[in-house]
Amino acid sequence: MANREALRELQTRLASRLQAARTEARQASWLAVECGGQGFLFPLATAGEIFPVGTLLPVAHSQPWFAGVANLRGGLHGVVDLASFLGLRPTATAQEGVREQARLLALNPALGSQCALLVERLAGLRAADALVAEPDDEPDDERVARPAFAGRRWRDAAGRVWQEIDLAALSTNEQFLGIAA
Repeated sequence: MANREALRELQTRLASRLQAARTEARQASWLAVECGGQGFLFPLATAGEIFPVGTLLPVAHSQPWFAGVANLRGGLHGVVDLASFLGLRPTATAQEGVREQARLLALNPALGSQCALLVERLAGLRAADALVAEPDDEPDDERVARPAFAGRRWRDAAGRVWQEIDLAALSTNEQFLGIAA
């Protein structure tokens, strides 16, 4: 009898945890990461799995921001050092000193790209209602120079500004796809 009650209690706790997880997943809109001292938001719908940085095999005659190829769950993924790609730090130091907290973020397989982004640090999940959109008051000439994958800027309660990155647009960006040097 005690075993049945314990089993019912366990099932009740699991059901409530699953419900809480579903509710949290709906509230969280972005995965927040840090690269080159900047904060970035990736939409959860287009972000894939997160992996520790393992062995990266270099690829000859590729762009300096292309960190190499990694085996992620049995599939080869091209790895782009996001901070270097965006010009936030020199590529020579791309993997020095950032490996401990660095992670690989695979793009969602639905995007059709076997690619992962090397990010320096995960900063957690962010909900849309916890952020305020920054006014888009850039002059027209600066707005044109902004890449299509750069979404809105958002400010959190602590005052930190986060740049939204549209991973679907990034995965089709001509410069991003042009890894040959």
